[in-house]
Amino acid sequence: MAETPVIKNSVYSQAQLEGLVEQILAEASKLGATSSEAAVSIESGLSVNARMGEVETVEHNHDKGLGVTVYFDQRKGSASTSDFGAEAIRDTVAAACRIARYTAEDEYAGLADAELMAKDVPDLDLVHPWDLSPERAIELAIESEDAARSFDTRIVNSDGASVSSHHAYRVYGNSHGFVGAFGGTRHSMSCCVVGQEKGEDEAMQRDYWYTSSRDASGLEAPEIVGHKAAERTIKRLGARRIKTCQVPVIFAAEQASGLISSFFGAIRGGAQYRRSSFLLDCVGEQIFPGFIQIDEQPLLPRGQYSSPFDREGVATRNRDLIKDGVVQGYILDSYAARRLKLQTTANAGGTRNVFVSHGDDDLHALCRKMGTGLLVTDMMGHGTNMVTGDYSRGAAGFWVENGVIQYPVEELTVAGNLKQMFKDIVAIGNDVDQRGNIRTGSILVDNMTVAGE
Repeated sequence: MAETPVIKNSVYSQAQLEGLVEQILAEASKLGATSSEAAVSIESGLSVNARMGEVETVEHNHDKGLGVTVYFDQRKGSASTSDFGAEAIRDTVAAACRIARYTAEDEYAGLADAELMAKDVPDLDLVHPWDLSPERAIELAIESEDAARSFDTRIVNSDGASVSSHHAYRVYGNSHGFVGAFGGTRHSMSCCVVGQEKGEDEAMQRDYWYTSSRDASGLEAPEIVGHKAAERTIKRLGARRIKTCQVPVIFAAEQASGLISSFFGAIRGGAQYRRSSFLLDCVGEQIFPGFIQIDEQPLLPRGQYSSPFDREGVATRNRDLIKDGVVQGYILDSYAARRLKLQTTANAGGTRNVFVSHGDDDLHALCRKMGTGLLVTDMMGHGTNMVTGDYSRGAAGFWVENGVIQYPVEELTVAGNLKQMFKDIVAIGNDVDQRGNIRTGSILVDNMTVAGE
């Protein structure tokens, strides 16, 4: 009996994909590679966009690809293709080998250590296909947009609503004898609308909302997505500018993850061995206040970013990144680890499911704790210097006085130094944004420069 395809509408079973990986590795060995690694992936998806009640796009995608990296001692070459045919595989492996023969030796290049490979790959319950027809996806998108457009008469236009469903499957193997496979699904819905106060001279504002989940049953209802998008847009109407000042700043949960991401950028192995981080040699150093804990949970069942092994086949594990405000370790793949004379932390491909500890305060309580200052709900630009830690980004949000939101503000720049900002964190709210890789609540920073008029 033929094996069941790992993805609907795909002709490939797990055994077939694993066979392709083994074929690639055998070809690399035949051509003289001292070691090699290969990955094969397939993906299927549906995406629908609607605007003003009409369908704009309906897109099906059925993608596949394979990549191979070969090592001739410490010389490395890589190549990829979307053709799974035997001749294409031979040509791709040959191309990688040719590249390797012309590259310079790098004493740190090579596969991750064999003893670190994942042994028993756990089932993390990551596959939850959504039997979604294009017609139903269109209905959901229009339903979400209709809910937003009817929310308030000041919603005057729409940037549209979208619904998407994707299912991917990946097999990785290397010449240590490791072959591992797992799949995952991701579904989402979003809506973005435009609002304007009555009167032709009033400026327009736009905002959006989205929901995302491994399992479609975990998505917010279309009308909730639309209502949240409209409500956020209405709240931004009548935005003002304020004068330059030094005040506390709250980064709303969906923006607060960016601060934590900047910290990760500073402790990545590449930044450390290149000596291009404002947090050099910081393991064991108190970077955050003592009440802050940050941990990574790559083995979380149904986690949006869960993975039983990283892109090098290394078994992932739960670990502390920050304990009582103190840095516990770097974020390393095997190459960076060798450069730093350390061991990989199974982070080839990045971090997975990061949780930031928080207190009992909701956003309103954080505003009361802040007193007078700025609540940032939107940010623009990429004004972060990872070498010095200097931070300057365009922002919009709300002005807060005596713990109460007064009015929306825009055309601001929020500036400081990340190292000091981390130390100046006063509290983290319980309004945790569950949608992204970094799960954190709103973050209150004691003092920053807010540049306005």
